[in-house]
Amino acid sequence: MSASRRSGTTDELGPDEPERAGPVGPDGSDLLAALLDGMDAALCAFDAGGVVTHWNREAERILGWTAAEAVGRQGFAGWAVRPADAEEVERRLMSAMEAPGRQVHEFALLTKDGGRVLVRTQSAAVRGPDGKPAGVYCAFSEVHAQIDLERSIALSEALFEDASWGVVLVDADLRPAVVNAHAARALGIGRTSALGRPLGELLAQGVEELESALTHVLAEGAPPAPAEIWVSVRTSEGDQRRCWRCGFVRLASPLAEEPVPLGVAWLFQDVTEGKQGEQEAALLRFRTNQLHRAARAAAECEDPGEAATVHLDFALAGFADHALIDRVAGGAVADGAAEGPVRLVRVATTPSGAPGPSLLTGQAGLPVRYGQGHPALQCVERAGSVRASVGAVPAEQAREWAEARQWPADAVHALCAVLRSRGRTLGVVTFLRGSGRSQFERVDAVYAEDVAVRIAAALDLAGVVGRA
Repeated sequence: MSASRRSGTTDELGPDEPERAGPVGPDGSDLLAALLDGMDAALCAFDAGGVVTHWNREAERILGWTAAEAVGRQGFAGWAVRPADAEEVERRLMSAMEAPGRQVHEFALLTKDGGRVLVRTQSAAVRGPDGKPAGVYCAFSEVHAQIDLERSIALSEALFEDASWGVVLVDADLRPAVVNAHAARALGIGRTSALGRPLGELLAQGVEELESALTHVLAEGAPPAPAEIWVSVRTSEGDQRRCWRCGFVRLASPLAEEPVPLGVAWLFQDVTEGKQGEQEAALLRFRTNQLHRAARAAAECEDPGEAATVHLDFALAGFADHALIDRVAGGAVADGAAEGPVRLVRVATTPSGAPGPSLLTGQAGLPVRYGQGHPALQCVERAGSVRASVGAVPAEQAREWAEARQWPADAVHALCAVLRSRGRTLGVVTFLRGSGRSQFERVDAVYAEDVAVRIAAALDLAGVVGRA
């Protein structure tokens, strides 16, 4: 109960109305009572003489005094404030009748059980039909609740203006509703132009994984730890691959009786450089271990030719799908000593079917039918590494490209490293990757050259042992 008429007192903030017998339907006071009791803020009102005329349920919750106990009292003196504070509190509240706009004050009120509550009030004059002040209304809330609200608002504004990580509010349809400045820069788009658009229009890759994470959060709640998601962002220079460390928080409406999801707060930070550094360090450790293990295994081989294939097999793990070794026909060639075109003989290759150790071949000594400009021949001529790739072409054209170069049909990327020992060129080792792998990079060429040095030493030793 919050309207004064229900407690038998006179409501001086509105015209008198005749009492109606029986439940005829809601009148103005019923509607006013419902509105007041439904408010989230505590509210009381005073007439021009300082008598309490209204008291809603939130005021009852905070102070413990019911509407029946509060309505009709003269101010707060003797029940809701200490006697020493009563005059000051009443003066502040009633001063709103003569002041323009709202007045904001903080003071302590007494609860029904004798406790004290620090509240923040907003009071303003209530005007009568003639425009003159007829009383004062006062809305108040506990200071700590008000401070919590202000902190929440301040945090929200800071996140969307000054945060050093991206913040995006995604609605229940998985479309951005609010985007902060950092996120807009990361997405390469304006803050307003991103709103309401599907995520697929903002990202080139990684959309499925991101949408799956958002859907999970809407259904199950926030994950226990951040997730790292690789995406490709469209830029004027082309698609850029980025790694974002993402956190998700499900948002629910505080006004609904049942928790209704409003969407998801998606926070992310770009960790691409750190992630790439971790990957490169892990790859370097693995390849170093492979070289070490290959050296130990090759040292136990009686046949130097077998030692060369051991180095090849260890290098193949995690690096390429196929590998082969071609040796210069007629023996090693010193720089500038070649007479005519160089021909290569296949001496070792990985199995073309099921996986297994490399096989020694080339006992017949027949040259491989490499055409002019073949990457392996370029490698010998330059005495340096050569990379080749078929590019983005249909599968049949890629197959023809590989077969024309005497490589397995599924090869689409190639890396040729020269075999050098004692200042001479012994041949070429070629590593091949299928369509499921990326093309060879400069760091891959460095590793292939390390392997080539070891293979060349083994083949050189095999030549010396064979002549002995």
